[in-house]
Amino acid sequence: MYHSVGDRTEDPYHVTVTPDRLAAQFDRLRRRGLRGVSLAELLAARARGRGRGLVGLTFDDGYADFLDHALPVLRHHGFNATLFVLPGRFGGDNAWDPLGPRKPLLTAEGVRRAAAEGVEIGSHGLTHLDLTRADDLTLKSETAESGALLARLTGTPVAGFCYPYGTIDARVVAAVREAGYDYGCAIDPGPLAARHALPRVHIGQHDTAVRLLLKQRLHRLRRRPAAGV
Repeated sequence: MYHSVGDRTEDPYHVTVTPDRLAAQFDRLRRRGLRGVSLAELLAARARGRGRGLVGLTFDDGYADFLDHALPVLRHHGFNATLFVLPGRFGGDNAWDPLGPRKPLLTAEGVRRAAAEGVEIGSHGLTHLDLTRADDLTLKSETAESGALLARLTGTPVAGFCYPYGTIDARVVAAVREAGYDYGCAIDPGPLAARHALPRVHIGQHDTAVRLLLKQRLHRLRRRPAAGV
């Protein structure tokens, strides 16, 4: 689970990695015989019993720096990823982070460009709300409407949903499933772990080769695997 890739002079939430660090992390994966792929590709491969050696890569929030800094590193390594975006904030910024700094988000055209490059586009909701606090109408808009908008924009059905802040409950997971998504990404879903509440591990600037190995091992211990995935 990545977020922004670029300048991290100000990074109070530790959501940014530099392009050099991202490249070093990808080098580490490739040296271990692993290949980064989108979540849709990973799940499809696992369903065929061919998921060995694949690592699902996700980039949350749809920062504009994805095109300039993340995509070239992905292409250099022969990797792909899933980009979770916010169609209600195209061309805006990360206003949900009170401490800043303000980072520009992709425009609709930027999302179309990423999709044309083969990047899987998924929904992160419309506006980055904690969905566990949303009323029923808002929850439906953030899940079903966001996916419909992205499908119209890219011309491709949207398979994946990513829960803002990683916060979920049974009601929110059910809404994502009912909206027609094939899978959902959380962080630490606990007993809700399943195809629509997949566990992920955050990767940041300080994750060197040793830390990546430790995170991989701890992820298996700390987070319940999603049944049937």
